[in-house]
Amino acid sequence: MARSKLERFAEVSSFPHVYEFDFRELDSGFKLKGNWNKEHFKNDQPIVLELGCGKGEYTVGLAKKYPGKNFIGVDIKGNRIWRGAKTALDEHIANAAFLRTRIDFIDSCFSMGEVSEIWITFPDPQPQKSRIRKRLTSPVFLARYKKILSPGGRIRLKTDSQELWNYSLEVVREFGHTLICSSPDLYADPSGDFEDAASIETYYESKFKKLGFTICYLEFKLMPPAAKT
Repeated sequence: MARSKLERFAEVSSFPHVYEFDFRELDSGFKLKGNWNKEHFKNDQPIVLELGCGKGEYTVGLAKKYPGKNFIGVDIKGNRIWRGAKTALDEHIANAAFLRTRIDFIDSCFSMGEVSEIWITFPDPQPQKSRIRKRLTSPVFLARYKKILSPGGRIRLKTDSQELWNYSLEVVREFGHTLICSSPDLYADPSGDFEDAASIETYYESKFKKLGFTICYLEFKLMPPAAKT
């Protein structure tokens, strides 16, 4: 019998590699901020985030592929995180962890330069003009990522929304960020090296592809902070 959402939520809360950001820690400080490698992973390997990770396909898939890096899936819904967290636990994938929080608080969960790379996989495209600031590639969110990314850290977006892809590309160009590669149709584009982006398929991606949606990809680095004078 399939577990209910409440059962999954209760179980995931007991997993040793799943953490939850308590909003009261905005004042006191999140216990793992600046200490993920020391306190959880017990190593000094680079940390990669999957934001809005859902079932954690990229968190788990990349952790298997790159044992020399640490991966953390971030999502607000514990019943979604359960699937990836359960797989990581059952398969003893020690370099995969999960964090339950809203992306709005991501810079309260990691310290400056603690993260080497960010994946944004099939986020809500927030198509309404009134919700542009809620897009995970908006300048508001990029400013949060800049606080935690190490110099040269990359951001990778994978989406079925042509509108979100176009918007994100415009933001990269308008704010002077460094575009590494982009494709409006990832699986039909022979021009770039998209191995990591194409080698893992999420639950939502599978659904979108069956419905005939093309998958868009964007990879870029944030403009470095202005030098102090």
